[in-house]
Amino acid sequence: MTETVAATGGGRNLTALDFFVLWMGASISLAEIWAGGLLAPLGFIGGLVAIVLGHVIGNTPMALGGIIGSRHGVPAMISTRGALGIRGSYLPAVLNCIQLIGWTAVMLWICGHTAAQVAGASWPAGARIWILGAGILTTLWALTGHGIRKWLQRTAVVLLTLLSILMTLTIFRRYGFVHLLDIRPTGALSFGQGLDLVIAMPISWLPLVSDYSRFAQSTRGSFWGTWWGYLLAGSWMYAVGLCAALASQTASPDSMVMGLMAEIGLVGPALLIVILSTVTTTFLDIYSNAVSVRSLAPKLNERAVIAIGGLAGTLLAMFFPATEYQTFLLFIGAMFCPLFGVVLADYFILKRMRFETAGTQDGRRPAYWKGIHLTAIAAWAAGFALFKLAERCGWTVGASLPGMLGAAALYLLAAPLVRRVRQGAAAESAT
Repeated sequence: MTETVAATGGGRNLTALDFFVLWMGASISLAEIWAGGLLAPLGFIGGLVAIVLGHVIGNTPMALGGIIGSRHGVPAMISTRGALGIRGSYLPAVLNCIQLIGWTAVMLWICGHTAAQVAGASWPAGARIWILGAGILTTLWALTGHGIRKWLQRTAVVLLTLLSILMTLTIFRRYGFVHLLDIRPTGALSFGQGLDLVIAMPISWLPLVSDYSRFAQSTRGSFWGTWWGYLLAGSWMYAVGLCAALASQTASPDSMVMGLMAEIGLVGPALLIVILSTVTTTFLDIYSNAVSVRSLAPKLNERAVIAIGGLAGTLLAMFFPATEYQTFLLFIGAMFCPLFGVVLADYFILKRMRFETAGTQDGRRPAYWKGIHLTAIAAWAAGFALFKLAERCGWTVGASLPGMLGAAALYLLAAPLVRRVRQGAAAESAT
């Protein structure tokens, strides 16, 4: 059983431009600015190198993951079934639901607290009121039809881009480049750790990228639209956060940037950035949470699950302090880097871009046990352990690359070996 585009009632009507706009909208966010500020200990040059290199590294598997969706019309959690088996895919689906509700809460929390600070006396309202309003708007955005949402996204991203140019100019008019170049690294963060913080952001989208690429008119357009859209806007927002944190020595560069705009009379544009960037990013989490839930329970009504997911994220945001953001990012990388190392290795190398789930549910294939590919699960677990080891030891290359590549390598070595051993045992028992 696979859920295809036809099964969802959608159509393949998204162009390369649509994917560029979609992922540009996803990466123009306060979360990216905030995460960019975490790189301040690397200094200006070191931080910029980590930003560009991290996005190139992270964007590539993210866009590659979307190829499975664009070629075969399956959403992201269904795409893991080729490697993990049908029942084996249930674990990442559950983890994805947890992380997407978490992302919804984090994004709405940031939005609400920043909006309340920016609005100040102009529109007096507590953070929870702003969170509630943003949660309702974002959920409604996710509930709109596929065609309507495409045009809403285009309009919002064009406006966001213009406002972000204004935001960037405001920062550099206040602080300039010379001061930033004079700031030296503090050594509080290694380059590898900084690289992980960048890689983790596009990797966090890997568990849902195929939810959208399955609607692509062409695989090529989907891949390059996704890759360039997220690379350009994501690097831009990280750089804004890095510069703001270096110049002001603040731990919350997103709030500082918005506050600076409000200080010079740009309260309206600042609020538009806060609200629109939250909506164009967070509706993806809410919609994909529903897609992941329905990969576990296909009979559930999609719109009802979207509404419930939006409500859950909104309520969580009203009481959840998003202060452990760095830990959250690294946890996502630790779980999904190794997982998609296995999935991509299985699809592109072992199966040579063939996607199939037939026979993986009832154990008819020797390598599967009750619909679970144990070799793939073991490689995923080993990759996770390698990620945590690299993270703890502070390896120069960081932890994301060792986790993803290590899991892929272990899977590529083990899967054929296990298959040959089981086939040999089956042959002996037959004689």
